[in-house]
Amino acid sequence: MKIQPNSKLLMIGDSITDCGRNYDASYSDEVLGDGYVRFISDFLRSTYPESGIEIVNKGISGDTVRNLKKRWQRDVLGLSPDWLSIMIGINDVWQQINDSLPPENWVLIDEYEQTLDELVGAVAPSLKGLVLMTPYVLELDQSDEMRSKMDAYGQIVRKIAEKYDALFVDTQAAFDEVLQKKDATELSNDRVHMNAVGHKVLAEGFLKIVE
Repeated sequence: MKIQPNSKLLMIGDSITDCGRNYDASYSDEVLGDGYVRFISDFLRSTYPESGIEIVNKGISGDTVRNLKKRWQRDVLGLSPDWLSIMIGINDVWQQINDSLPPENWVLIDEYEQTLDELVGAVAPSLKGLVLMTPYVLELDQSDEMRSKMDAYGQIVRKIAEKYDALFVDTQAAFDEVLQKKDATELSNDRVHMNAVGHKVLAEGFLKIVE
C-alpha cells in the first residue's frame, strides 16, 4: 500500500465524487457518499484495518475546475491532506455540449490546463502523495463529440500527472475495457452518472495504482 498509515486522503471533484454525500453529518459513512469514494473507504477498512487511513470527500455536484479554484484554500489547502486525489473535467466538457450556458461561461481546454496546473502546483509540495484521475464518458466511439473532447481533457490530466510525478488513473481506459463486454446503459442512464457497477470500476482503478 503506497498510502502511509494514519494518512488523511482527501478526494475532490464533481458529482461523481460527491455522489450524495451528507455535507452536514459528522464523520460517518454518510459523509463519503454512495460512490467510488465509499467503495475505496470500505476496501481500505476491510483489507488494511490497521492502517488508520482517513478519507475526506470534498466532491461537489456540478463543479468545474473553475469552481475548484474558488474553494481550493478552504477545501484542500486549509485541510492539510497527506494524500490528494483529484477527478475533475466532466462538467468542463459537458457544459460545452449539453447546457445552454453562453460560450463565455465555458471552461475551454487552455483554461482547464492552466487552472489544474496552478491548483496542483499550489498543493503538491506539501503532499506525501497525489493521484490524478481523468474525466470520462461512457462512449466507445472516439469520433463522438463528447468523447473526443473528454479524451483531450484527459490528456491534459496525464500531462500534469507526469509534470508533478503524480499517480495517474486513466478512468476512460478502464471504462473502455468494461464497455467491450457491457452496454453503457448497464452502467449509466446518461453516459456519466453511474450505478454501483460503474463506481466499482472507478474504485478498482484507483486502488490498482495505490496498492
